[in-house]
Amino acid sequence: MRWRYFQCAGYTLYRFFTFMGIMKGRITFAGLFLLVALGAMAQERIKISGHVRDAEGHPLDLAAVLVKSTLTGTVTDEKGHYSVSVAPGDSIALIFSCLGYNKAERIIPHASADVLLNVQMNNISFDLGEVTVTASRRQTTMMESLNAERIRLLPDPAGGSIESLVVTFAGVSSSNELSSQYSVRGGSYDENIIYVNGMEVFRPLLIRSGQQEGLSFINPDMTESVNFAAGGFEARYGDKMSSVLDIAYKKPKELEGSASASLLGANAYVGSSTGKLTQITGLRYKTARSLLGTMDTNAEYDPNFIDLQTYITYKLTPKWEVNFLGNLAVNTYKFMPVSRETSFGTADKPQIFKVFFDGMERDKFQTFFGALTLKHHLDEHTELGLQASAFGTREEEGYDISSEYEMGENGSIDPKKDPNEDGAGGVRTIGRFHEHARNRLQATVMNVGHYGRVRLTSHTLQWGLSAQAEKIRDRISEWEKRDSSGYSLPQTGDAVNVISSLYSNQQIESVRLSAYMQDMFKFRAKQGLFTLIGGVRGSYWGYNREFIFSPRASLGFIPNFDQDLTLRFATGVYYQSPFYKELRQTTTDGGGNEIVTLNHALKSQRSLHFILGGDYTFKAVERNFKVTAEIYYKKLDNLVPYTIDNVKIRYYGENCAKGYAAGLDVKLFGEFVPGTDSWISFSLMKAEQTIRDRYTVPMPNSQGYNVSLFFQDYFPGYERIKVNLKGVLAGGLPITAPHKGYEYGSFRLPAYRRVDIGLSYQLAGGTDAVMDKAFFRNLKHIWVGVDVFNLLGIRNTNSYYWVTDVYNQPYAVPNYLTGRQLNIRLIADF
Repeated sequence: MRWRYFQCAGYTLYRFFTFMGIMKGRITFAGLFLLVALGAMAQERIKISGHVRDAEGHPLDLAAVLVKSTLTGTVTDEKGHYSVSVAPGDSIALIFSCLGYNKAERIIPHASADVLLNVQMNNISFDLGEVTVTASRRQTTMMESLNAERIRLLPDPAGGSIESLVVTFAGVSSSNELSSQYSVRGGSYDENIIYVNGMEVFRPLLIRSGQQEGLSFINPDMTESVNFAAGGFEARYGDKMSSVLDIAYKKPKELEGSASASLLGANAYVGSSTGKLTQITGLRYKTARSLLGTMDTNAEYDPNFIDLQTYITYKLTPKWEVNFLGNLAVNTYKFMPVSRETSFGTADKPQIFKVFFDGMERDKFQTFFGALTLKHHLDEHTELGLQASAFGTREEEGYDISSEYEMGENGSIDPKKDPNEDGAGGVRTIGRFHEHARNRLQATVMNVGHYGRVRLTSHTLQWGLSAQAEKIRDRISEWEKRDSSGYSLPQTGDAVNVISSLYSNQQIESVRLSAYMQDMFKFRAKQGLFTLIGGVRGSYWGYNREFIFSPRASLGFIPNFDQDLTLRFATGVYYQSPFYKELRQTTTDGGGNEIVTLNHALKSQRSLHFILGGDYTFKAVERNFKVTAEIYYKKLDNLVPYTIDNVKIRYYGENCAKGYAAGLDVKLFGEFVPGTDSWISFSLMKAEQTIRDRYTVPMPNSQGYNVSLFFQDYFPGYERIKVNLKGVLAGGLPITAPHKGYEYGSFRLPAYRRVDIGLSYQLAGGTDAVMDKAFFRNLKHIWVGVDVFNLLGIRNTNSYYWVTDVYNQPYAVPNYLTGRQLNIRLIADF
C-alpha cells in the first residue's frame, strides 16, 4: 500500500510565461506574443468545480485536483470545494488525490461548457476481517482528530469515556482511573473546555473524589468526531488556558443502534433517519460497586449513575435546519464504611493503619442541559446560526462518619483487638475522628448567541457573539474533629478544638458577554502550502467589571520538498475567566472558624502560549507510521494558586502568583502490529509558580514526565480475537499537608503506574451462518470480552489521610486507588 498520495500543482502560469518570454530582465517580442495569445485563449476557457467528500460524506480539505498531463491544478478548501479553469476539449481528465485516500480519476467527454463535478474518495485501508486500519489525514492546525470507535473495546475502569483515550495523547495526563478529568501541560482540571455540537458543557461543582464523579457528559456511542488541541487553539473557542475538546454527535442516515452490558453497568443507543428528521438517543447506567470493593476500605458501596441524552435534527427547508441536544443526569453515591487496614512505610519501617468506622455518606448530583440551534445556509459558502442553551445543577453532599484508629509498626498490632482494648503493644498512636458535612449547591447557566461562517475565495471567515447569565447559590457547612489518646486536636490545654471547619452562605448572579472573529487563509507559494489562522476574542464579565482581549494565531506549512512533513506554530494570549470556585477565599474569625467570602476584585488568569511542532509520516518494515513532536512554553501570570485533594480543587481566591510551563511532547502513531492503529506518547515538562513573590514551588499538576500507550493486536489468522491495552506511567504530583498551601512546603506522590488490558471475541457478525437466523438477522456484530483492570496489581496513591498524635506530629497514611479487577462485557450492534 502506498502511503504518499498528496499531490499539488508545483508551477504557476506566471513561472511558465517568465521562462518563455522574460530573458535577463527584459520582455522579448516572443514573450509578449505568447501572453497576448494565451490571453485570447483564456476568454474561451471553461470552469470545472464541485466538492470532494469522503465515503461518509464529510468534506475533504487539502485534496489536490490536477488536470492530467498538465501543470494546471488546485487544492480543495476546508469545505471540500474546488474550482479549476481549463480550455475546452474533446476529453478532459482530472486526477484527485489526498493523503490517506485512494486516487480518483474522472474523465469529462466533450467539455465545452462549465461543469459541476462532485467526487467521493475512499480511504486507503487494510481490511483483515474485523481489523481495519485507515491512513490519517494531515494536521495543519493545532487540532488533532481522534477516532471515537476505538473506545468501544477499550478496557476502561471509568465505564467507557472519550476522555480515557484522550489521556493517552502527548501532553495529557490523569492519575485517577475513577475520574474522567485530566490535566494538560501542567494546567488544572478547570482549564479544559469541552464543546458538544458547538455548545460548551459543564461539570458538577461539588465533586471531591473520583468515586462520586459518575459518567462523563460525552456519550461515546453517539459521538461521530472528536477533535482535541493541547494548546494554541483558535479564537472561536472560549476563555480557558489549557485545552479544548470539540465533540460532534452523529446524524444517522439509517436505523442503527447498540446495546452493551458489563459488571460496571450498561449502555444502549438507537439512531434513525426518516426524511427530514434524524435522531439519536442514548441511555447509560454505571455502577462501580465491584471496582470500589478492591480498595482498602471495607464498606458498603452503592454508586448509581444514570445519563440520558438525545440529539435531534429537523430540516425545515433545504436551507433551514433546527437541532436540539438534551441531557439529564442523576448521580447518587452512598458509602457506609466498616473498617480499613492500610499497610505503608518502608521495608525497614513498615507501618500499619487500622480503622473502625461508624456512619455514612450520601451524595446526589442532578444536572440537566438543553441546547437549541437554528441554522440557515444562505448559499453553499455561507452559514448563519442562532443558539440558545441552559444548564442546571442541584448538588447535595452530606456525611457523618466517626471512627477509631490505631497506627503502629506492621506486625506489632493484633488485628483481632479493638483499638481501645488493653495490650495494644507497638501502637504509635490511638485516636478518634469525626467528619461532618452538609453541603448544597444550585447553579443555573443560560446562554444565547449567534455565529456565522463564510468562505471568500481562499479565506474562511468565522464570527460569533454570545451573552451568558449565571446564578449560583452555595451552602457549605463542614468540620472535622480529631483527638489522639483522649486529647482534642489541636491540643492547646485550655479548649476543645476542631482541626478544621468551613462555612459558606453565598450567592452570585452575573452576566458575561463575549465575541470573536477569525480568518483561515490557505495559500500556495513556491515553498509549499500554508494555512494561516488568525483571530481575536473579547469578553466582559459584569461581576468583576473586567474586559479581556485575546489575540490568537497559528501557521501550518507543508513544504514542497517533502510533503510527508508538516510543520506548525501557534501563539496567543489565553485567559481563564473566574467562574465560581476561583472566587471563594477563606477568612478566619475570632473563634478560629473558616468563613468563605467572595473576592469581587479577582481578575482572570493569563497564559501566553508559544508552540512549535510538526508531523512526519514514513514507512518502516512495510508499515505506516507518523511521529508528532511539539515543544511549548507558557508564560503564566495573575494566577490563582490552588491545592488538590483527590479531584477536589481548593483555590486561594486571589491573584497572588505567576509562573511558567515548558516541555516537550512526542507521539509515535502507526502499525506496531500490521493492520492495527496504536500509539505511544512521551512527555517531559516543568511547571513552576512563584506565590506572593517569595515562594517558588511546583504547579499542582506538574508531573515531570508521562508515558502513555494505546496498543491494539489480534490473533494472526483469526481476527475475531482482538486485544486492547492501555498503559500509563506518570511522575507523582506535588502535594501539601491538609489545609496548607504550597508555600508551607510540599512533597511528591509516588509515580502513577497502571496497565489495563481487554480481550474481545466476536461471537457472530458479517457473513456468519448464525446471522441468517431470525433472532440475529437485524444484528451486525456480537462481541464478548474480558477486561483485567490494573493488570500488574500496582497500588497507586491518590492522596493521603493525615493522622496527628498528641504532640501535633502529623503522619501521612496513603489512600490507595483500585486494585486488580476482572470485568466481563457483552456488546451487540444492529
